Amino acid sequence: MNRMPSSDRDPHAHVIHPPGRRLLHHIPLRSVWHRVTGGARRGPNASLNLVSFIDFLVVTVIFLLMSFSASGECKSRDVDTPRAANGEDMIDAPTVVVSHGQVLVDGTAAGSIRSIEDQARPQKIDELFNLLRSKRELFRQVQPNRPFPGACILAIDEGVPAIVVKSVFQTAAYAGYPNVSFMVKKLPTMR
Repeated sequence: MNRMPSSDRDPHAHVIHPPGRRLLHHIPLRSVWHRVTGGARRGPNASLNLVSFIDFLVVTVIFLLMSFSASGECKSRDVDTPRAANGEDMIDAPTVVVSHGQVLVDGTAAGSIRSIEDQARPQKIDELFNLLRSKRELFRQVQPNRPFPGACILAIDEGVPAIVVKSVFQTAAYAGYPNVSFMVKKLPTMR
């Protein structure tokens, strides 16, 4: 039999009470209890409209299914990548995006291509170099037992001049990423 301890054995027995039907029913704040229960006009339980909830879940599931890509393809609205017949699935590597006069590495600004276009000669992009080098060092700190793959992905807009592509390619190689892949849109296969 489960009994509460008596006051002669436990000095704190006067504080501990067996639970009743309602939590905090012993508190003499009738006005609070009256307001919580709705003043006898409505019950304390709220109803939930399941139709709206199910509609929300269906829209969320459809959105997730439409945006999911099992092949690892990456879609970017700002970059119009070239098309190619032969391509491979995406790999897990830093993505360098060159579009609209700027360079981004995984969404972080990594320099501008204005000086390369103005001088019309390949040159090292210092911000890109520093960012890629720090990513390489971070990989070596996090995974010291694994060899560094040295792979990065270039997503370059079709309208970017070749001299800029060469500069970005060489900067990535100088930073320790000799395995460079280009992101392309896959052409439909003819059967």
